[in-house]
This record gives sequence, C-alpha cells and structure tokens, in this order.
Amino acid sequence: MNAPWPDTLSALAPAKVNLFLHVGAVASDGYHPLSSLVAFADVGDRVWVTHADRLSLTVTGLFAGALAGEDDNLILRVVRELGHVAGIGEPSLAITLEKTLPIAAGLGGGSSDAGVALRLAARALGLALPDTELARISRVVGADGPMCLAARSAWAEGVGDRVTFEPALPPLNAVLANPARPSPTGAVYRAYDAGASKSADRPAPPRDWSPATVTDWLARQRNDLQAPAVSLEPEIGAAMSAMAATGARLTRMSGSGATVFGLFDDAEAAAGAAANLRSNHGNWWVEAAVLGDDAANAKQ
Repeated sequence: MNAPWPDTLSALAPAKVNLFLHVGAVASDGYHPLSSLVAFADVGDRVWVTHADRLSLTVTGLFAGALAGEDDNLILRVVRELGHVAGIGEPSLAITLEKTLPIAAGLGGGSSDAGVALRLAARALGLALPDTELARISRVVGADGPMCLAARSAWAEGVGDRVTFEPALPPLNAVLANPARPSPTGAVYRAYDAGASKSADRPAPPRDWSPATVTDWLARQRNDLQAPAVSLEPEIGAAMSAMAATGARLTRMSGSGATVFGLFDDAEAAAGAAANLRSNHGNWWVEAAVLGDDAANAKQ
C-alpha cells in the first residue's frame, strides 16, 4: 500500500452516449444481447473525494433532489466493494457528487459517477490496484461498470460487458437534450419485447474515421429502443423533432432515453442549436458537447 493521498481529489464523470444501439431478443437469462458504439462527452457530473472519519456521500447540483436519502447509491456500493476487496473495511472517505446530468436519462450517469469515485477512492487510499482489478470491482454497479470506469470510446457487445476500445473515433460536435420526462429502462425493454425483435448485429466499421464519414455511417445504424421509448413517452419524439429542426446532421436517442443527441458539422453550429433549444424549451436540459476521448479527458 502506498502513502494515502493528502489532498481532495476531483474528476469529471462524463456522460456516456450510445451512438447506435442494436438490441436482440431477450435470452433465457432475462438479458438482451446488444451491440453499441459508445462515446463519452466533455460534459457530466463531478466527483470529489477526501479523507474523513467515516464514509459519507453528499449530493449537490441541479438534479440532487432525485438522489436524496439514497443509502445504496452506486458510488457507495462501489467504494464499499473497494474496501472489501482491499481488506480495509468501509473506507473513511467523504465523497461529494455534483449531479448535473439528468437522472435515468440514457447517459450512464450513475455508472460513470461510480467509475470516477472508484478511481479517486483507490488513489486517496494509496491502493495500487491494477486496472483489471478495478474493472472487476466496478461490475457491482452493472454490466456497463467497466466501460464507464475506462470512459473511453468503445464497442460494447454481449450484455454491454464485452468492450473493445475504439481509439479511431474522432471528436464529434454534439448537442444533448433531455425533455425532462422519465424513461424507465425496464418499461422500455418490456415495450421492445412486445414487438418484433431485431438483431444485436455489429456493423462493419466506416470506410474511414473522418467526422463526416462517421456521421453518415451512424445514420445507417439505429437505436432499437428508440421507438418503444417514444411510444411510452411522446415528449422524446418531440425532442427528436426539435433537434432535427436545428439542422443536426443526425438525431438519435441515447440508450433507453430520454436524452436525445444531435451531431453537427462544427462547434459553432452545435452552440447555435443548443441556444435555440434552450430558448424554445426552457424546461429541458440542453448542453452543447464534444464526444470523444480527447474531449472528455481535457475536462478532467
């Protein structure tokens, strides 16, 4: 064990965006096979970790209210597992989460928060654990735990647990918009199961990785949960229409919703689209963002 880190540590917990999401029929174990290309944004929540006399979690920020009084938050779950694996009991750390991403929004916020908290907690405690061990610990939050721990552009397959990093994915100028309506994952999957199942196929990659070619290639893919989610919450469809009207080259829902994203040619176009959406939909959560490894890492 190394000497404990003396200062408060902080890092961005970036939003996760499913650029496409192909979903197969539910298997006998109750899980759906899937294929997705995932990118992380330069916007997200922020986590602070410092030494204290006991483990605690304080949640602040725009969406803090939805997590009030939650004793089994994914952050606490993964930090407790870290202490168990390290043989030190419950870590004595004070953790603060600034919750600026909407809750249950298809952006992997909870898993991303947990991944960042796990890395910061391991550093604060002076634990020299390899990435493979941290990834194993991160699985306590779900199949996307290891992916969100790494926070790198990746292909996700299986139930989201088979990850292949994709360093060729370029920075993509985007706008994220959430229409302030719930989109419960379980309900969306049940609606998907009620219809004709599709295939969790992994498409051949684009012929080159320029932003324009990637955007055109993504337009030929799909999010199989999008139609079921819109059927349950029409406001998601309204958000998609509003995004398309701003001139987005591609508009799609992320994950099981309710956040939608638009891809744009440049940062100026994305900023203008975000301003337009905020002006016309004041109760929505809207952020211009850049998707990709360099962008997310630059905001750390």
